[in-house]
Amino acid sequence: MKDQLVLASRSPRRQELLRQLGLRFAVNPADVAESATAGEPAADYARRVALEKARAARARGTAALPVLGADTDVVLDGEILGKPTDRNHGIALLLRLSGRAHEVYSAVALVHGDREAVRLSVSEVEFGPVTPQAAAAYWDTGEPADKAGGYAIQGLGAAFVRGIRGSYSGIVGLPIFETCELLRASGIDVLAPEGSRSTP
Repeated sequence: MKDQLVLASRSPRRQELLRQLGLRFAVNPADVAESATAGEPAADYARRVALEKARAARARGTAALPVLGADTDVVLDGEILGKPTDRNHGIALLLRLSGRAHEVYSAVALVHGDREAVRLSVSEVEFGPVTPQAAAAYWDTGEPADKAGGYAIQGLGAAFVRGIRGSYSGIVGLPIFETCELLRASGIDVLAPEGSRSTP
């Protein structure tokens, strides 16, 4: 069976979410600069980076298939927290999130031919109290090292999460509802019979 799309990400979490939908895809990771410009709102940043990833992957010879790019950011008080740079930073991030609610902006972009579309999911995550000891122990598991905001809700990081409002898959890294909207507009319907799951 032929691939239906290209995923511009090496994230195993995004790949697993696409597999759960029964999609066939190639992986063509796109490395783009991930830093916000001065005064750039988190929503605009997430949309821009997702689209830049999809464009970068398409530019490397994947123009025949739709290319999916995504970006997920943890935002506290309007600040994009990014990924931990080291152990001290990772622990500090968790302590900042302790006992508070923060937002997760998860954007997905689809580029196919001359068509480009972007969708954004915004979810709220509430943390319970996090002690310095728990933050340090969590860091030492190795799980949070490459995660936005320094935690993984789909892993041990769930121990800190009191509740969420919004898209669980978006918090993990790929908002499924918005992704399906984009794919459907490009001719791929994950709920359609197998024979009709093809791009025009």
